[in-house]
Amino acid sequence: MPHSFDWVCKDVVKKLQGKDLKPVKRLSDAMKFRHFEILQTDPQSLFWKSEDSPVGYSLLQILEPNCPVPEPEVSTPIPLKHTESRKLKANTGVNAIAEGSVSAEFVQSCGYDIEVQCTSIPDSKLESLQNRKLLGQEPSFVKNCRMGKKELYVVTEAFEVTKGTVLEDSSSVELSGKVGIPHQIAKGQAQGQWRSDRTDSVPILKGAVVAYKKKQLVIENNTCGEQTWEKLVLLFLGRIEEPFHLDFKRLQDEVSEKTWELSMLSKDVQGVVFSSLLPMLSDREILYDLMNMLELDQLGHMDGPGGMILDVLRQDSRPPWIDLKNLILYLLQALMVLSDTQLSLLAQSMEKRLLLQQQELVKSILQPNFKYPWNIPFTLQPQLLAPLQGEGLAITYGLLKECGLKMELNNPRSTWDLEAKMPLSALYGSLSLLQQLVEA
Repeated sequence: MPHSFDWVCKDVVKKLQGKDLKPVKRLSDAMKFRHFEILQTDPQSLFWKSEDSPVGYSLLQILEPNCPVPEPEVSTPIPLKHTESRKLKANTGVNAIAEGSVSAEFVQSCGYDIEVQCTSIPDSKLESLQNRKLLGQEPSFVKNCRMGKKELYVVTEAFEVTKGTVLEDSSSVELSGKVGIPHQIAKGQAQGQWRSDRTDSVPILKGAVVAYKKKQLVIENNTCGEQTWEKLVLLFLGRIEEPFHLDFKRLQDEVSEKTWELSMLSKDVQGVVFSSLLPMLSDREILYDLMNMLELDQLGHMDGPGGMILDVLRQDSRPPWIDLKNLILYLLQALMVLSDTQLSLLAQSMEKRLLLQQQELVKSILQPNFKYPWNIPFTLQPQLLAPLQGEGLAITYGLLKECGLKMELNNPRSTWDLEAKMPLSALYGSLSLLQQLVEA
């Protein structure tokens, strides 16, 4: 659907204009982002973010019982609506069978009409949860957090749908006119009309979360002198800003290290990862499911190409100094930063062996502009564009435009945009690792 649940959530965030407000990306997760729900990230890179994965627990479930629960604040309902319709008419000559004329009309309408309300836990009420004891039997995600392996967050503000609704997208195509009939069949002309209608609908249930805010959850041992108490401290932190020391050289070193680790795997293992990833690029949900399983340390059953990658992880035939799971996670997290269009273009680039030229082109953009927080014009290097002719150039420009750069086909000039830095960095990492898999 043109206006999918993901698109609706992004549009709601734009309309609400809330600082640090994040859209929910999948309808299947919409009930898992309510206030107090715990989210987990497993960042493999300093330069792009990993997605928030619900761990299936509320903060209140891991604290000792009989503690007062802060009452949430609930806003008045907020109605939000968006409608859009398109109509295209065209008259064209038809020569497929014989001379004639056909009139075509395409009509599409889509949109949403929802009502949301904000359920939030203000900072003053969150403070009442500080220094609370955790349950003695702690879940594995708590242990991973204490050991610094994962980052945990708590949903402190959620915009929930107040009434169930249906997201609809309808379209119709109508052809009419007269077409000459070939003399081999019969002489004359035929007048006809053809129409096709399609309607897609997605139900959104009451209570579904479309946008949320989070705070980082830090769990520490509480130590006094030489004594360590059997209790943990909960610290709610705001958003973490990007460190100032990060530059392109640091990104290049990080990507080079991961690429080298990938090259140390056997050609058979690299071949399985390559052949499995290629078909998965056309389905973000499969990529997300695989990434989510790895982030939550669940190497269970999975059908299709994702299952083949899990089989490789279970066999564990890697060199002992390489963490294959985190290496695959690094690539998956980079891919998930990219849009569906970019994933499709990447698949075409892999098949056409364009990755190396594209990698050098992206590097030529990032290296001189990485440090600039403002818009600045730049020109693509002609020697890097030369090998990318015809369809290859169109594919490459599409990859760059989807990062947020203003690109025009056959025009080497563009403008650097700070918003493009993270997707460009993820694209650079994806191209580098996929190129290694292609070469294997």
